[in-house]
Amino acid sequence: MLKLVIVCVLIIAICVIFLCTNIIFRKNGRFPNTHVSGNKAMRERGIRCVQSQDLEMRIDNPHAVKERKEREQTKQ
Repeated sequence: MLKLVIVCVLIIAICVIFLCTNIIFRKNGRFPNTHVSGNKAMRERGIRCVQSQDLEMRIDNPHAVKERKEREQTKQ
């Protein structure tokens, strides 16, 4: 059991080292930006991140028609 845990930890450590070699050995090594907004072609097409679109939609619009509040007041 202990041998299996040691082997698994060793394999995971080797994989992590291989994954970050490009970042460690470059002069200005950084993690790649895999976010939708980091892709130039997506920005040119107007495609944005779902999270930023959701945040934008949650902001109250001062020009919005307040229909729900009026309906709730008329029911009472």
